[in-house]
Amino acid sequence: MGERVLRGSRLGATSYEIDRNTDLAPRQDVFYDCPRGHEVSVPMATDAELPATWECKVCGGVALLRDGVGFEAKQAKHVRTHWDMLLERRSLDDLEEVLAERMAELHSKQHRKSA
Repeated sequence: MGERVLRGSRLGATSYEIDRNTDLAPRQDVFYDCPRGHEVSVPMATDAELPATWECKVCGGVALLRDGVGFEAKQAKHVRTHWDMLLERRSLDDLEEVLAERMAELHSKQHRKSA
């Protein structure tokens, strides 16, 4: 066996490359402000397109880019409830009529059991 055999290492666990004689891309520290008062600093390449938001490392909230243009939150789509969908199919008068029919049917079943 050779002298340089690596034993017990997993793929992707550790890089065995050496960073000597390599030039890193120019970097800048980009700051994001969390609504809860936390400051997030992220090193990024100077020519990178900066995202408007970043996840806060402390609380997991949405931190906004400092001195950046704020973003508008998407308007939430109105959640249709069962009642909303029911009103799309029937009018209130129709629903009252159906309710009266069902109530009469239930009352008649109760009277048959007790008799």
